[in-house]
Amino acid sequence: MKKIFLMIGLASLTLTFTSCERDITSLNEDPKHPTEVPSGVLFASAEQALLDQLLTPNVNRNITRFFTQQWSETTYIDETRYDMVARPIPTNHYNRMMASSSATVNSPGVLSALRDARRFLDAEDVSPAQKKNNIAMIELVNVYAWANLVDTFGDIPYFGALKATAENPGNAEIPYDDAKTIYLDLIKRIDAALAMMDTSVRGYDKDLIYKGDMTKWKKMANSLKFRMAVTLSDVEPALAKTYAEAAYSGGLFTDKSDNFGLQTFPSGLLSNPVYQDVIQSGRNDFLPSDVLVNYMNSTSDPRRAVWFTLYEGNYVGGKYAKTNTFGLFSHFTDAITNENAQGFLLDYTEIMFLKTEAAARNFNVGDTAANLYKMAIQASVTEYGMDITAADAIVAATPYDATNWKKSVGFQSWVAMFNKGFQAWNFARRLDFPVFVNPSNSRVEAVPIRMKYSQDEYLVNSKYVNAAAAKIGGDKVSTKLFWDKY
Repeated sequence: MKKIFLMIGLASLTLTFTSCERDITSLNEDPKHPTEVPSGVLFASAEQALLDQLLTPNVNRNITRFFTQQWSETTYIDETRYDMVARPIPTNHYNRMMASSSATVNSPGVLSALRDARRFLDAEDVSPAQKKNNIAMIELVNVYAWANLVDTFGDIPYFGALKATAENPGNAEIPYDDAKTIYLDLIKRIDAALAMMDTSVRGYDKDLIYKGDMTKWKKMANSLKFRMAVTLSDVEPALAKTYAEAAYSGGLFTDKSDNFGLQTFPSGLLSNPVYQDVIQSGRNDFLPSDVLVNYMNSTSDPRRAVWFTLYEGNYVGGKYAKTNTFGLFSHFTDAITNENAQGFLLDYTEIMFLKTEAAARNFNVGDTAANLYKMAIQASVTEYGMDITAADAIVAATPYDATNWKKSVGFQSWVAMFNKGFQAWNFARRLDFPVFVNPSNSRVEAVPIRMKYSQDEYLVNSKYVNAAAAKIGGDKVSTKLFWDKY
């Protein structure tokens, strides 16, 4: 058998790529004499793999920017038509996040690296306080990754998944667990992580995001809990209110410096994933979509100048799900495509829109929905270096509508979450704004509100994946997740 370790190169770490999709090489080891990789290296590898998978626009792995119709394609348009079979996108996303749920399929994943980091940490000589901080950090990245899988697929293998090791490979068939049950368990795990943190002691020094600063990790924990609480609002309103208010009291992100991600990507192999697929690839495959650009044109949104270039004096988006000539449309600016550009998985702008939504739902989060709406738009413009007064024009053009707050928050969060595929997708599904039109040449029955299960699962875990598909109402892109009530 083989053990798989994700070894990432940043500072003292070493990175090895094995394909054009930047898979990370597995290391062969004798399971009878395993080498224990430092848990901090494995933790950093999981962070990098998470950032890479969720931020990449690679059409083999992450097409969420098309689920919210913010990007268009030029020559090859299968993905904007939601063809996820020719390129097994759900399989690739699932495996890179989780590794296979099967004990007999070896594939690098965020969660498998975290599992091994937790195993190896127990044998390391660190102080009790630092060990608890390290455990908390491992748990929070675990929770983020598991929540993403639930938000993507619905029911998934959870309680019985990833228990296999090289020494104990276990069974290939793993039951699927109820998505809501998983969500509630994940929130408990956040609370447990918060309880063990000591902000006077640092965590992992190889931490790519916060460098072991537990004050930052505490804010991240509360902000992640807040996101998940608001996500539950339509199906568990009382519980969502309790969780959201507790997270708010615990301390959320207060500015961009708190963001969970990288303020600046390094140059080289670990550069901005958008740069790697839009610029470094040497291809002209992507454009801003006319769906987004036309809406922003209708409100004279000043963020256009930061995100898009002009074409003949105008901002012109490529037609969605149609072939487009690259040179005849606006392109992305360096703010999006530079190799050192920022990339966030959970950020202050998102939290401010979530607070707006929470206030509109009568949660106690410190201010009115109308005031928070303006502050959320201010967070969006300042995130990209614009003067805060730029928000005034946006608020004037799209004022907060208390009678239809889902539309107000839905449209503006959609714009603000530009280039943040999964975040934008969550807002749009929960708030039902904007309403996206399924292209006439679409390969599926609707604009996706979930991904179908991994094709590999039907090969190695067929009994349980078929049962899961039947339980949720069919393995279709139009099947609603448990929290997507309306």
